[in-house]
Amino acid sequence: MAEPPHAHPHAPTAVRAVVALVAAAVLGGAIGSLTTARTSASLAERVCPAVDVAATTLPSVVTVLTASGGGSGNGTGELLRAGGYVLTNDHVISSAAAPGGSVAVRYGDGTTATATVVGRDTVTDLAVIKAADGAEGRPLIRIGDSDALRVGQPVVALGAPLGLSSTVTVGIVSALGRYVPLPKGGGTTAHLLDAVQTDASINPGNSGGPLVDCTGAMVGVNTAIATVPNEAGVSGGGSVGVGFAIPMTVAIPVADALIRTGRAAHPDLGLSAQAVIVAGPGAAPPGLYVTDVTRDGPAAGAGIATGDVLVTVDGDPARSVDQLVLATLRRSAGDTVPFTLWRTGQTKDVAVTLGPAP
Repeated sequence: MAEPPHAHPHAPTAVRAVVALVAAAVLGGAIGSLTTARTSASLAERVCPAVDVAATTLPSVVTVLTASGGGSGNGTGELLRAGGYVLTNDHVISSAAAPGGSVAVRYGDGTTATATVVGRDTVTDLAVIKAADGAEGRPLIRIGDSDALRVGQPVVALGAPLGLSSTVTVGIVSALGRYVPLPKGGGTTAHLLDAVQTDASINPGNSGGPLVDCTGAMVGVNTAIATVPNEAGVSGGGSVGVGFAIPMTVAIPVADALIRTGRAAHPDLGLSAQAVIVAGPGAAPPGLYVTDVTRDGPAAGAGIATGDVLVTVDGDPARSVDQLVLATLRRSAGDTVPFTLWRTGQTKDVAVTLGPAP
């Protein structure tokens, strides 16, 4: 899925909205005229100065170029830290991180530099690469407050959709706090937590690029888009106005960890499980069957054993192992996660204190 923006008729839509207000104001007489003036001013205040945002932000945005035995591709990234550190999506550089692969960055002025992978986090679909030239003299992206976002607020997406570097599109924040499971190769899933939904046009090639507010401060990492299935039921194609960005409250801690240590330190439950549904008298209830428990680990310390069935996870009915991942991603080591487990016909409530990353 994943990479931003597709062409979007926002200007015509905005014009139609203004025309409708003006028409109503004319019918309203003098009072209506006052309302029109105030409403028009309010609308103007809420529209992003996209020209200014592009001018100040694009120098911090790079096109991420990848090559591997399977071919070449591109995504987007932004200069996050001095020394040439670039934040992007893991799925953008995953093929280049394999043996024989390579990655490079192309700056807005057209010059390129080779790069190396600093760290990857497949769970959150984030990665950091480092430009060999250190991005000397180039500005870093400014980091905004994604917690301050409001639904309806204008935002700007920047990146290289379909390889078209330095593309800028404008939209709004359509929703906040979305959870988006993102299927990846090899049957794995990335988890976009508290994602920002936007209708700013994003398409393949925008992945890893910045979603910024009207001051040019980065509030999210453009990561995924929803597409409409064709007649055969196969999804594909470009944006339909439903895109998702990882908020900076999630992205920055992961990026900092990747730069420091090369890996993200997600806390550990100390158990493995698989979904199970067994019907019949005396059978275990639906839940997650515990297949392995780390010796002296967090789950073992809470009394969970191999063969137990987790009936609830964090207060919700246990249906998917993804719930275990989400329970850890939303917490830090030392926090507790409540479970209800079933064992030989009896249920029991336990709390697992999360341990540090293994």
